[in-house]
Amino acid sequence: MMSILRYWILTLLFASLLVGCSNDNSKLSDFNKCVYTPQYASGFDIKTADKRESVLITVRNPWQGANEVNMQLLIVRNEESVPKDFSGQILIGDAKRIVTMSSTHVGMIDAIDATNTIVGVSGLKYIFSPDIQAHRSDIKDIGYEGNINYELLLSLNPDIVLLYGINGANSMEKKLEELDIPYMYIGDYIEDSPLGKAEWMVAIAEILGKRENAEKVFVEIPLRYNALKEKVKNYKADTPKVMLNIPYGDTWFMPSVNNYIARLISDAGGNYIYRKNTGNSSEPIDLEEAYMLVSDTDFWINVGTLNTIDELKTACPKFIDTGCFKNRKVYNNNARNNTAGGNDFFESAVVHPDLVLRDLIKIFHPGLIEDDFVYYKQLK
Repeated sequence: MMSILRYWILTLLFASLLVGCSNDNSKLSDFNKCVYTPQYASGFDIKTADKRESVLITVRNPWQGANEVNMQLLIVRNEESVPKDFSGQILIGDAKRIVTMSSTHVGMIDAIDATNTIVGVSGLKYIFSPDIQAHRSDIKDIGYEGNINYELLLSLNPDIVLLYGINGANSMEKKLEELDIPYMYIGDYIEDSPLGKAEWMVAIAEILGKRENAEKVFVEIPLRYNALKEKVKNYKADTPKVMLNIPYGDTWFMPSVNNYIARLISDAGGNYIYRKNTGNSSEPIDLEEAYMLVSDTDFWINVGTLNTIDELKTACPKFIDTGCFKNRKVYNNNARNNTAGGNDFFESAVVHPDLVLRDLIKIFHPGLIEDDFVYYKQLK
């Protein structure tokens, strides 16, 4: 008799649970409570709903030229339901196993002491992080966009893949959906603000369940950065003209005046010399115009992978009579390279814009900064 009664009680309980699930009328619009609103980044926000632990990350226009592109990742926590009208990516619980497709993702994860979550990368030998290299036997290189080893990727059993786009959507999207592997775009690449780029670490940290840790790390960065800006403003000195880059073939690409590196130059008390480009992408110029710009500039920085003045002479033989070349006022952002050529500027510098700014101030105004260079070096 007791067993029959117990059976009916359990049956009724189970039925009530099913009814409860079927009557869950939660909607995507319920996720309207701000969890984190970026102060500097323009490409993401994090929201939740009342009485919920799950969060919704919205990513906006994560590649160059994107217009009204919105992507969403719902991180489902505490076994909560998914809104019936949600069609984005779904991550069940905090990610423990991550595959990153960009070195900047590694820099952000490293900044919050969570590199142990990385199980796969693109271009392992080019990753600078000492922690990643120390554990490289446990981390797999899944290849590059257009040549991804999906069998290897699937074997890693990742909770999520972090993507990036340059001029359009990443080609991995469709295959990841077929494999039922969640993904999210990290749009640091598209941010013009150096601090906005760094702030994307908060979005990644949310995926890992470590947002509060990232907030504590990030809040100190603008304080240091802005203190350096003020130091430059209060320094009575000339504003040097600054040239960027070297040619790619017969074309020299010049970033916009709104680009993050142009902003860094300005904040460091310099004047980015190419003022014509006010758009949102780099603009090509010919070698003749580049020569005129270099001839009229005080400092020449970010010269590709070059390490010496002799290498610059070989790459740009027509520029050896310019003042920058003659006076050795050429600096590159590759002071921290590993043996394979992996450049830490494109990894950890994203979360250390204050250190990049300090380096540039030291270049433009040598008497103002006593600290050693971190990411930059002078070509000799």
